[in-house]
Amino acid sequence: MAQDGRSVAALDAAEKNRGKNAALSFATIVVVVGLPLWWKTTETYRASLPYSEIAELDTLQLLLSVPISVVFARGALPGDQERKLPFRNTQNVEIPFNAKTSVTTRYEASYRHASALEEAALLQPSLQEADDKLSLTQESSVGSITVYVVPHTSLLLPQEATMYIGKYRGAILRSPRGAEDVLAAVGAQVQQVAHAMSFTPESLAEALSDRVPMGQPGAEWKRPFKSSLGYEVTFSLLNPDPRAHSVHWDIEGAVHQYVKPMLAKLSSVAEFSVDSQILYYAALGVTPRYDASSSSYILSAYSLPHVINPVEARLGSSAASLYPVLNFLLYVPERTHSPLYIQDKDGNPVPTNAFHSPRWGGIMVYNVDPEASNETSLPRRVDINMVQVMEVFLAQLRLLFGIQMGPLPDGALLENSGNQGLSDWELDRLLWARTVENVATVSTTLTSLAQLLDKISNIVIKDDIASQVYHAVQSAQKALRELSLGHLDPAFQASKAAVTSSERAFFDPSLLHLLYFPDDQKFAIYIPLFLPMAVPILLSLLKILRESRQSKEEGLKTD
Repeated sequence: MAQDGRSVAALDAAEKNRGKNAALSFATIVVVVGLPLWWKTTETYRASLPYSEIAELDTLQLLLSVPISVVFARGALPGDQERKLPFRNTQNVEIPFNAKTSVTTRYEASYRHASALEEAALLQPSLQEADDKLSLTQESSVGSITVYVVPHTSLLLPQEATMYIGKYRGAILRSPRGAEDVLAAVGAQVQQVAHAMSFTPESLAEALSDRVPMGQPGAEWKRPFKSSLGYEVTFSLLNPDPRAHSVHWDIEGAVHQYVKPMLAKLSSVAEFSVDSQILYYAALGVTPRYDASSSSYILSAYSLPHVINPVEARLGSSAASLYPVLNFLLYVPERTHSPLYIQDKDGNPVPTNAFHSPRWGGIMVYNVDPEASNETSLPRRVDINMVQVMEVFLAQLRLLFGIQMGPLPDGALLENSGNQGLSDWELDRLLWARTVENVATVSTTLTSLAQLLDKISNIVIKDDIASQVYHAVQSAQKALRELSLGHLDPAFQASKAAVTSSERAFFDPSLLHLLYFPDDQKFAIYIPLFLPMAVPILLSLLKILRESRQSKEEGLKTD
């Protein structure tokens, strides 16, 4: 019996050892293999991003260099100062907007004598001919300015004019009469020309509006369209009374003759698409007031904001558009409300009988000629004068893009831009503003993206998103370098590429995949999986520890 008892005890001990070994094996497999494998297969993949470079972009310090050539015609300088030519002069002006945004403008002026071709061009009988001839001699790049200084006795400029700004990238100055230091006086005038033909602190503040708050409340409403890769231009004819008026407009010919040349000039800024439509029975939604003194109907300035919403519901163009839509509406009043005139806030009639809404478009009211006494058949045929209409719409198009002339220096003459709708230097002025705006937009977008990804750790960052972020940072840095060198066109193209890449990364759908995945849902998923497996293993390990302690205590008592 004693031998049987010893054999049973030996079997129990072997069984306990086998149980201990099994529990330890399971625990080892779970800790060494299971947990790392689970951690690796469920971790959130996050590609590396250039956080330090994004932080550098957040503190935006712009250096804008404007290359200026100052060319002196024969006799424009006294002999002692003429011997100083050629030379260079650089002037830096810092504009600190706030703690994280500052702009330094650098005007790099090179002074030289006029060449033989330039001297011949400055002898032309008219300013327009001289401007055309000088444009052929210039090898000016986008963003550069050439200023020609003629003697104060020159007959090229009218007697009352001190300077002339052409439609290319050049200006003509009259040499100051009676100045002791002619070069210093010319330098001050060149500074004024540079402000007029490139940028001003006000235009830079407007371009940096996302980072620099405007000083006046409501200033947001006055701003032009924000920079975009494309725009859609829609011309709409509103005929609320087709039974009385049969309206005909040659919109295709007008777009080809007036709109296309201007959009072709702006093709370097963005892509444009143009369409047109005719809407019947489309009223303004505002009842005009009858004015007995003029036997006409009046739309006051205070009722104009209520005109857009009812009309916009009928347009339907912005709903399906990927790009901002510029709406131009030609409204022919119904017979019962004709003639219809728009008044300004002072109660005076608006000469163009039109108004524009920033970042939306413009509306023009086109009144039909009064009916003749012998005209009784309806509907009347109405042929729209497209020259009159397009003059208004092109002026509104310039305002919507922020193409407007700042304050000109005293005695300055401004050349008409011609059929293209804007001058070369006006295009440069727009490119300066759009480049600065693009760089500021990229800085804000990438900073917001970096903060979001740093705050929420379970958002997946794919390699293609990281590639877009790296490309956006590199393009923004290239744009800053090109701006500092005065290369406006490469800077603008780099800023466009940076905006495209940054927005693709920011709005990538994969970034939202785990954005709203709270921790309680994780526990609800993993607890039913791990708890049934973990409890037996933990209880076995606790039992092993307890038995090992008991065996140690028994050993100590025996000793």
